[in-house]
Amino acid sequence: MNDASSDIGLIGLAVMGQNLALNIADHGFKVTAYNRTTEKTERFVAENPDTPGGLIGVATVKELVQSLKRPRKIVIMVQAGKATDAVINDLTPLLEKDDIIIDGGNAYWIDTIRREKELRETGLRFIGSGVSGGEEGARFGPSLMPGGEAGAWEEIRPIWEAIAAKVDPDTGKPIEGAAPGKPVEGGVPCTTHIGPDGAGHYVKMVHNGIEYGDMQMICEAYALMKDVAGMSAEEMGGVFGRWNEGELDSFLIEITADILRQKDPVTGADFVDIVLDTAGQKGTGKWTSVSALDMGVPAPTIAEAVFSRCVSALKEERVAASQQLKGPEVTFEGDRQSFIDAVRDALYCSKICSYAQGFQLMRAAQQEYDWTLNFGEIAKIFRGGCIIRARFLQKITDAYNRAPDLANLLLDPYFNDAIRKGQANWRRVVALAAQHGVAAPAFASALAYYDSYRAERLPANLLQSQRDYFGAHTYERVDQPRGKFFHIDWPKKDRPQLEI
Repeated sequence: MNDASSDIGLIGLAVMGQNLALNIADHGFKVTAYNRTTEKTERFVAENPDTPGGLIGVATVKELVQSLKRPRKIVIMVQAGKATDAVINDLTPLLEKDDIIIDGGNAYWIDTIRREKELRETGLRFIGSGVSGGEEGARFGPSLMPGGEAGAWEEIRPIWEAIAAKVDPDTGKPIEGAAPGKPVEGGVPCTTHIGPDGAGHYVKMVHNGIEYGDMQMICEAYALMKDVAGMSAEEMGGVFGRWNEGELDSFLIEITADILRQKDPVTGADFVDIVLDTAGQKGTGKWTSVSALDMGVPAPTIAEAVFSRCVSALKEERVAASQQLKGPEVTFEGDRQSFIDAVRDALYCSKICSYAQGFQLMRAAQQEYDWTLNFGEIAKIFRGGCIIRARFLQKITDAYNRAPDLANLLLDPYFNDAIRKGQANWRRVVALAAQHGVAAPAFASALAYYDSYRAERLPANLLQSQRDYFGAHTYERVDQPRGKFFHIDWPKKDRPQLEI
């Protein structure tokens, strides 16, 4: 193929790759598609003959490269890790200076930093772009988080802005209504240049960590209403539906209402009760937690969400343990509506703390990796297309518009006031969860994070004393400048105490 007329190439035709290719073609860009299995490529192109931009299928990577306008732009949508490296290795000898490779998978950001550096040294450009929104988002408008050289971003920007989800410029709410061949027109695109090398994939990872927290907190609200207040799935579906009309308005709250109202097509029972109580994970929540630990940034609510999935996987052990380990036998005697309102406040306050942790982690990462991140813009592109899209995100954008150097979202006047109004109910819910034996680790860890962050003095003074006692690790004094360290010659445990 010598007709270099395609705007962009795409490698990897699993569901996400197919949907992204169709999204691009729907916006008038000509796409050359390649999959290792030629039959899959041929079938995909044959099933989609009338896209506005056009789809071309090729049998080799060389043909794909030859079909593209310069500078060539190629999106890789294959499994993260070795498969991505293998595709890059196949492409590199065929490309020329300034051509652009775009990794749209859930790549580990350290790998993205390495790949960008290696390709830059060969004269090629590399973009690691987070793509959030699942299969539906890829097809009709995802949130896109590209990181890499600014010049490479400008080359792909017309395509990325065209295919991204759109939000209303006045309300910040997603503009709905995309259909095959009829993409959403107007609105603010949910994409921006995140920063150099691995910044895009890092922000996508933190997005996923925040998503873990959101999902776990919603599950805890569900568990409390079910196991403490004894509510039915239908009743809880109504509650989540009403919550979705207020400050908790979000994609995850919306689908939770739908799920709780759904009946099982086989048995007619409540669908949620038929689903096995074990949850899978793909690793991005763990990456977020490990990154937080590596940089010494507190992100306990995100970590608890990961650990909760780990506990859920121990199904057989939990079933056996339930026969031996008993909790409290307490009957709920309060007002149900008051309790529901309290759970809502606990969910909102915990959500604020979880997002505060995520944005604090990104703030530390920009220092660690010499990035400059615009947190208001990051929150803005989360408003549509992605799994955590919510009304709440506009408040984060507003917070960083007021104070671009904001150290923590909790210090913003809006979030400070929201916590002040909701914390009595939040504390009540965490206490009730403990009294009734209902696990609510995300709610509890978020509250502990809030109480720790607002504390002028923590018990770490005793901890530092212990470290100096058993390991001579030294300590700092309140009456001396920070950074000046001291040590006491502690008495040995195997000899009498000395009078000092």
